Amino acid sequence: MAGNRLGGKVAVITGAGSPIGLGFAMAKATVLEGGKVAMLDVNAAWLTESAGRLAEIAGKDNVLPITVDITDPKAAADAVAETIGTLEGLDILVNNAGLWEPASFREVTIEAWQKIRAVNMDAPFYLSKPAVEHMVAQNSGRIINVTTSLGTMWTASNTTYGSSKAGHEAMASVLAQELAGTGITCNVLIPGGNTNTNMSAKYRDASVSTADLMQSDVMAAPYLWIASEAAGDFNGRRVIAAHWDAALPLEQRLLKASAPIAWPQLGGFSIEPDKK
Repeated sequence: MAGNRLGGKVAVITGAGSPIGLGFAMAKATVLEGGKVAMLDVNAAWLTESAGRLAEIAGKDNVLPITVDITDPKAAADAVAETIGTLEGLDILVNNAGLWEPASFREVTIEAWQKIRAVNMDAPFYLSKPAVEHMVAQNSGRIINVTTSLGTMWTASNTTYGSSKAGHEAMASVLAQELAGTGITCNVLIPGGNTNTNMSAKYRDASVSTADLMQSDVMAAPYLWIASEAAGDFNGRRVIAAHWDAALPLEQRLLKASAPIAWPQLGGFSIEPDKK
């Protein structure tokens, strides 16, 4: 995979430090397709290693590592501003960073609830606010949100993770509706299954081989399409990367891999009084 599908585009990708993470896979795809990327992560060691690898591919001028705590509203806004100033623009925001610490409802502490919510739900809001304002001014942009599968949200011991990701999903649905027709799109992209990442490794069954899991680069192909100019009318959708079948024509591929954000098809809407 190498080309120019994102030629000249600037992406901010959170949680991009881990060398086996979803964020790194999308950052790598960005530079391989001619784009520039600001890699945000709280882990400085991971970030230095991963940004160095991409700089070897694309050149230092096209890769901006920013060590930042995105749960701090000012720090998140400053990272967006630094990206715009250093890489001379912002076209794509990928809210990918996530935190998962499974525990039953009765075991979850107040501190854990606040910490996980801050990463999974608050940070996407803090980053999307300044990014959207910049994109509105230029009449174009892509907001891509990494949430999780519905089954994961419902699974026991996912009180914090499931709730925070559901909140992120709902926010993405609202934002997509409000951005319709502006030239900016807002979509969700998830792997669609158990993926080999550092986040899941700590809690993985030791009998499961990493080779049997999905690998993070499953995100690359659908990410590149959603982020591209070709996807200008694609808005308010959630794409399951595992179902992205490049062998199919685009219309069939999207039918197979995507559905509306936040599963509106699973329930009815509230009954409202007739408007006079």
